Amino acid sequence: MRQITTLDTHDGIGVTDVDGLMPESEIQNTLATIQANGGNKLYRASGTNANNLDIYQINTTYYSALGEDDESYITARAVQFMLPGIPQVYYVGLLAGRNDYERFERTNHGRDINRHGYTLGEIQEEMKRPVVQRLLNLMRLRNTHPAFNGEFKVLPSEVEFLHVRWDIDDLYVDANIDLKNHIVNIEYVNPENGRVELKRF
Repeated sequence: MRQITTLDTHDGIGVTDVDGLMPESEIQNTLATIQANGGNKLYRASGTNANNLDIYQINTTYYSALGEDDESYITARAVQFMLPGIPQVYYVGLLAGRNDYERFERTNHGRDINRHGYTLGEIQEEMKRPVVQRLLNLMRLRNTHPAFNGEFKVLPSEVEFLHVRWDIDDLYVDANIDLKNHIVNIEYVNPENGRVELKRF
């Protein structure tokens, strides 16, 4: 319950984190998909290329790794936020940031692709994007609802769905996440008025 859960860091996406959890074939398929979403520039920014210190991460933003698709991104974050642990969100991930190929071309440091230096004006504009607002709503629910201090359960569901629930006293958060079609529905008891609310994030 005290573990830190991460999808992205300043180095990109960790590869060794899933060693032993995913079959090697699935890891390679995932890497190939991420590579395809980033193209040749992403290939040059990762692994032993581009003055990298190691080969244990894919140098990319999480948003770009998912093809810059809002629904895929919110689905991934919903899984992170609904599972036990303390979610960590990298600042570029908070803004659903895209790969900074221009910075990478200037420095030839692969990690810089995931380290965009936002101006205040850029931050203000990025905060208006619907995907960022949806992410913030998910974060508010995760950070404020009392049920996340209660009991966690994984409920029976089809293979392409994740159904989880948090309960404390008369309050609950019940999340149905469609992993194939990237749909996130969360039902919860509003702790302020006791009403049951259902939202699609």
